Amino acid sequence: MAANTGGTASTGPTVRMTHDPIVSPADTPNFLDNEFVPSKATQWIPVYDPATNNLVTRVPQSTAKELSMAVSSAQKAFPAWRATSIIARQQIMFRFTHLIKENWDRLAASITLEQGKTFKDARGDVLRGLQVAETACGITTQLPGDVLEVARDMETRSYREPLGVVAAICPFNFPAMIPLWCIPIAVVTGNTLILKPSERDPGAALILAELAREAGLPKGVLNIVHGAVDTVNFIIDEPAIRAISFVGSNRAGEYIYSRGSVNGKRVQANLGAKNHAVLLPDADKETALNAIAGAAFGAAGQRCMALSVLVTVGESSCYLPELVEKARKLVVSAGFEKETDVGPVISPESRTRIESLIASAEREGALIVLDGRGYKPENYPHGNFVAPTVITNVNTNMTCYKEEIFGPVLVCIPAENLEEAVDLLNANDYGNGASIFTKSGSSASYFQKNIEAGQVGINVAIPVPLPMFSFTGNKKSVAGGGANTFYGKPGLAFYTQQKTVTSLWRRENVDSGKQVVMPSHL
Repeated sequence: MAANTGGTASTGPTVRMTHDPIVSPADTPNFLDNEFVPSKATQWIPVYDPATNNLVTRVPQSTAKELSMAVSSAQKAFPAWRATSIIARQQIMFRFTHLIKENWDRLAASITLEQGKTFKDARGDVLRGLQVAETACGITTQLPGDVLEVARDMETRSYREPLGVVAAICPFNFPAMIPLWCIPIAVVTGNTLILKPSERDPGAALILAELAREAGLPKGVLNIVHGAVDTVNFIIDEPAIRAISFVGSNRAGEYIYSRGSVNGKRVQANLGAKNHAVLLPDADKETALNAIAGAAFGAAGQRCMALSVLVTVGESSCYLPELVEKARKLVVSAGFEKETDVGPVISPESRTRIESLIASAEREGALIVLDGRGYKPENYPHGNFVAPTVITNVNTNMTCYKEEIFGPVLVCIPAENLEEAVDLLNANDYGNGASIFTKSGSSASYFQKNIEAGQVGINVAIPVPLPMFSFTGNKKSVAGGGANTFYGKPGLAFYTQQKTVTSLWRRENVDSGKQVVMPSHL
């Protein structure tokens, strides 16, 4: 058993900030009973640096025995962890957040090496997860229940208890943030967690496991296993697992939600998106265009809240040439290069899919005013790069509008007025986010009241709430229409079950006479 995560290039104790080839890449271990355990897998999944396609590590398809060991470990740990006082759990969370801050660059470097996003953006990935952990430190003020005297000598109290063993299935696009949407809330409420990071970039999750152990998390409270479909199916079907958190594609999420629900599990699942921004002619042009460019092309468009559709109302379509120039000036290169604005996408297959969707727009009559296909930055000819792309003359029947592209591609649709724009947005199946750029309070108010998307930005391009609120996507962007959302009050409710106790202690039943004999308790 390895003492720490130092076996792989992306998880070692030193910060590795280079895209140079890795000599003798080490395999990724499981994390079981607070130890990094080499897998005995016979199937391995290679992880490549998206900027170079050099091998970084191999991820195991955890064996059936290893998966069962994770469940057994979590089950064994649950009774003692549940009985641990909330103050003690809170203290561990305080130490955990402190250690994340101390290892911020280490986590970010792991993300850049395995996932491809720029180092600056990777630090932001860590920050948004850290904020959830920091909010979880306030559990002592978030979890108190209710009590009410409902009749004479009778009171009812309601409070929340942990579920037991829960699981998280994480995506490739936020290797630190999404695990941190799950780990802090799940464990601080008294559950034990089995986490499956993306098989494409597991390093950040393993570093977090190391830090959780150092913070004092007892063995078995957090276990990490790896793999693809077989591991997902195990999690869905394992009776001991009470709830599943998932972030990823619609196809996978709807499958997990339906099969998990049939098996009697709670499931929270964030799925795909097609996020729109509405640009009004009265917007602060410079501020709006900068925000739109950042939201559309940051993280190479691989965000569930990436801005993928711009609706230009009236004369605001005249702003498009300036937007194109801003996009053209963005530096596309490897994530560790200091001047890089846009890194590579995750894989060659992803690049091919994105470029095919751009080609479909061309075939269907749209205009590619900025074409990022075939881009090869200097010194990185073998990376998975797609430069910022802007497509105009798009309508809602085109493939590039109907499908989630998940790349640095912005499609632009004109609308005559705000009402038409709102109708267009509401007709879309997805409901993660929608934004408006305007100086008009009445226009903003109309948009806010009439838009169906669950997260609304007014002069904010990526309206993701901070964790004192909740990630409130809806429609097809969240399985079940948005019933179970991440972090905030709904996140606490997801990882706990409510218990209500009604007590009757009648005063007249109390014998208040003198007791002069030894009590026998009979």
